[in-house]
Amino acid sequence: MEMHDDNNIKIHIKFFILLIVFSSATVSHAAPSTSTTATDNPTAVQLVTQALFRRFSNFSALFSGDILKELGYCISNVDAEWDAAFNFSKNADFLTACIKTTKGDAMQRMCTAAEIKFYSTSLIQSALESKGGAKSSNYLKPNKNCNLTSWRSGCEPGWSCSVGKDKQVDLKNDKDMPQRNLDCQPCCEGFFCPHGLTCMIPCPLGSYCPLAKLNKTTGVCDPYRYQLPPGQTNHTCGGADVWADILSGKDIFCSAGFYCPTTTQKIPCSRGHYCRTGSTAQTKCYQLATCERQTSNQNITAYGIMFFVGISLVLLIIYNCSGQVLSDREKRQAKSREAAARSARETVQARERWKSAKATAKSHASELQSQLSRTFSRKKSVRQDQQKSSGQPKPGSDAALPPMPGGSSGSKGNKQSNLTKMMKDLEENPDGHEGFNMEIGDKNLKKQMPTAKQLHTRSQIFKYAYGQIEKEKAMHEQNKNLTFSGVISMASENEIISRPPIEVFFKDLTLTLKGKRKHLLRCITGKLVPGHVSAVMGPSGAGKTTFLSALTGKATGCLITGSILINGKNEPMQSYKRIIGYVPQDDIVHGNLTVEENLWFSARCRLSADLLKPEKVLVVERVIESLGLQAVRDSLVGTVEKRGISGGQRKRVNVGLEMVIEPSLLILDEPTSGLDSSSSQLLLRALRREALEGVNVCMVLHQPSYTLFKMFDDIILLAKGGLTVYHGPVKNIEEYFAGLGINVPERVNPPDHFIDILEGIVKPSASSDVNYKELPLRWMLHNGYPVPPEMLDSAAIAASSTGDSAHGASPAAAAGPGQSFAGDLWEDVKFSVEQKKDIIQLNFLKSKDLSNRQTPSVLQQYRYFVGRLGKQRLREARIQAVDYLILLLAGICLGTVAKVSDETFGSMGYLYTVIAVSLLCKIAALRTFSLDKLHYWRESASGMSSLAYFLAKDTVDHFNTIVKPAFYLSMFYFFNNPRSSIFDNYFVLICLVYCVTGIAYILAIYFEPGQAQLWSVLLPVVLTLIANQDGDKFLMNLGNFCYTKWALEAFLIANAKRYSGVWLITRCGSLKQRGYQLTDWYPCLAYMVATGILSRAFAYFCLVTFQKK
Repeated sequence: MEMHDDNNIKIHIKFFILLIVFSSATVSHAAPSTSTTATDNPTAVQLVTQALFRRFSNFSALFSGDILKELGYCISNVDAEWDAAFNFSKNADFLTACIKTTKGDAMQRMCTAAEIKFYSTSLIQSALESKGGAKSSNYLKPNKNCNLTSWRSGCEPGWSCSVGKDKQVDLKNDKDMPQRNLDCQPCCEGFFCPHGLTCMIPCPLGSYCPLAKLNKTTGVCDPYRYQLPPGQTNHTCGGADVWADILSGKDIFCSAGFYCPTTTQKIPCSRGHYCRTGSTAQTKCYQLATCERQTSNQNITAYGIMFFVGISLVLLIIYNCSGQVLSDREKRQAKSREAAARSARETVQARERWKSAKATAKSHASELQSQLSRTFSRKKSVRQDQQKSSGQPKPGSDAALPPMPGGSSGSKGNKQSNLTKMMKDLEENPDGHEGFNMEIGDKNLKKQMPTAKQLHTRSQIFKYAYGQIEKEKAMHEQNKNLTFSGVISMASENEIISRPPIEVFFKDLTLTLKGKRKHLLRCITGKLVPGHVSAVMGPSGAGKTTFLSALTGKATGCLITGSILINGKNEPMQSYKRIIGYVPQDDIVHGNLTVEENLWFSARCRLSADLLKPEKVLVVERVIESLGLQAVRDSLVGTVEKRGISGGQRKRVNVGLEMVIEPSLLILDEPTSGLDSSSSQLLLRALRREALEGVNVCMVLHQPSYTLFKMFDDIILLAKGGLTVYHGPVKNIEEYFAGLGINVPERVNPPDHFIDILEGIVKPSASSDVNYKELPLRWMLHNGYPVPPEMLDSAAIAASSTGDSAHGASPAAAAGPGQSFAGDLWEDVKFSVEQKKDIIQLNFLKSKDLSNRQTPSVLQQYRYFVGRLGKQRLREARIQAVDYLILLLAGICLGTVAKVSDETFGSMGYLYTVIAVSLLCKIAALRTFSLDKLHYWRESASGMSSLAYFLAKDTVDHFNTIVKPAFYLSMFYFFNNPRSSIFDNYFVLICLVYCVTGIAYILAIYFEPGQAQLWSVLLPVVLTLIANQDGDKFLMNLGNFCYTKWALEAFLIANAKRYSGVWLITRCGSLKQRGYQLTDWYPCLAYMVATGILSRAFAYFCLVTFQKK
């Protein structure tokens, strides 16, 4: 049964026109073959055969233009395809046999162009009738030679007739069909004769077209499917009757396990070789492949098993030893750092011992001088007369001193003694080292410490850093009243660069939710002073964190009124974000990095770009020292799944990320929550040390201990609704509340008492006439701030009634009639839209940088991000190993179950491959951004480059883009063994993985992790179904834009190119039915790469647009 698709059957027209070449060339050379005597002459037959073959072998060039125009989608090289199908130069015995069988009448039996055109048109019409519901016939429509009145034996399948031996035929004539009804006989071997035509056409290479034999049991002419005509006892089985696709004309295809060097020979495959369907030669099997006799495909599963075992061992090693590389490196660095610290301590200790020795020597010299002075003073009266008469020097002068050992007593001039020189040196430079040479071990302390610019090795850098820290410690011990900046300035060889001060003044600061008329903050006035540590305290819901967000300009969805001045100027806080540190309430720290790695990365990306590396190391070491993190500096911070450092240490690391940037303003949101008192004191001492350098420190606290409370300089006490109760020095707060009649009981922590009063848990004493709700009003009146009228009214209502509206809500809003459900819903929608709008504006509106700090460029930060991600991926090697193992198993399963079918060119196996690889790689790529959203939001808010972050993530993922296709294909290819090359399949998979990875970025960034995973599973399946739709034009057009179609098309094209010869009609029909073209292989790869690039661009847009602040 022929193909039932009109487009597919049109293929026959061009193919058969091409076949005319075979028969049209011999007309001029047919004279020798017209004689019966000539056919008995082997030499003459050979000459005719060679002449015939030479003519049609070069004739394909005449039709190449038409063929490429009509069949360009499945034929890219006409000459190559012609040779693969009809190049009988190696063995043309079947031509010679046909000439002998027909007694020189072979050319008169060949189909002309008109007959082939009629044959193809009839097939198309039959296919259309079959689609319309009519029953298709097994023979062609009536024609000049085969009709109801004239039905010759040659009209039967497998038979042909002649136009006459002496009659020449123009085989190129495509208009007139010749009269062909003489000497009807079976079709020659190696040719096929269609049912309803009386001519014959050569079979292509890869086919097997012997004469049929009657099967008396079934009445069918084997190996074909036609039967003998009834009532014609003299009619026998002829030759082949059709050349079509493999589903319709499998009879003429050379069987699997056999190869057919010519169309009349069929040889079984020998052991050690395999022969696919339609083979013209047997192919040798690989060394370890299993190939028995008559094997249709080599079994290379052994290679797959070897690869699987080898890769599994590698993955097992990676799984168990992934952290060894980094741990060994960290151990070497730790040894270098410990040696540097030990050397620095020894140096400082030696310096201190030498200072002590100098002080002792100076003391002894002073005592000796005073003793000599007393000795000479007693003889002054006796010596005075002698000096006057002899002109001797005065007592106490250098000349009056006794001669020192080794000196010259008779020296002339003003030459000074060694002791005198030493005393003068000690008096002029008591801390100097000139003239001294003390050694400890092999180290000579006389050599000067190299400057930061001269340091190159890691050991030298650490020696420099620890040397500076030890100097600072010693200076601090000697000058306890000196500020930390002064200590660093004294300890440093160069003048210290002071941090630019930031003073924040806020007046009548009010924060109102847009569209809801609810105040989050109300009429807050005050300032944050450099060098002070300020605490923001209050009960839950007082707006402490909101207050910090309002100061930093990150309060989205709110209307801010009042003024915020930076250093007396009305400038946005975002202009100073490079020198502002913001510590969030949650400990947003990379758990798969060590403490030192977290701090070092923050310092590299956020400190000034022109700051030398030794100076950056020194900054990090100071922070580690001040926060007490030396013992855990090489320990992983840890995650929820993997235990790391303690919670208190993690909190200190969270603070250290901002301290290492040397900020001018440091804002902390509840840094002591969850810490014990000792850890809190350690943290606060470190913050006070920062304040001594002029840093403006402001932090939110929940009921600190009395010791911590006294360590603050200023306090901002807020009541519910965001109202100020007190703002001023800590030492004056008790005095202020005592003036209101609120006294702190004995043995009660003052901040606990004040917050309990603001919560309403503890009532003021009976002697006080103040209600806790009036405290914000009292503060405004105390400082002379303007009081909103509604606050006066609410205070009067509160005094006369115990009930009250919600804190922070205006009376009009509280007393007004309730809105309908639709109104509330509309208000919520408006609020959400306003909040999204504010977030987008915050992300895209860039403020002028006023921090005067040039941080590293995008390229430098990209390098830092790549280095950090490389370490993280090495520590996550176990997860990667599991991903690779799953791909190996998927390749084994699909390669075993979905065998490549020659009939469909392996479309089913490739379809499953597209779905499986898309799904597995997409889910794995979600981890790239889903798990680090909080870290990115924090880093981008601090001024780090979003572009560098995104490009680094994508760069590291390119490793998976290259490796994962190899893992999957190493199993799928060896268990499936398609005809296409492994490199073609690998290139397609690389483009596919690159494409789906970009789509996964969008899902990971825009959706929550759970939703992103659902979309990752759903998309490949749905898009694959759409890409394989037939009939629905809308879905077919939509499928043209699906990456799954491009991937499947590239796979099938790469495989279809390997099918030639007898497979030509099958290949063209399959490609035409799916709408594919051989020339679309590179465009399909380009479409997938372009989709990957565009999806990455959109993912980056989502990253910087829809991030949460």
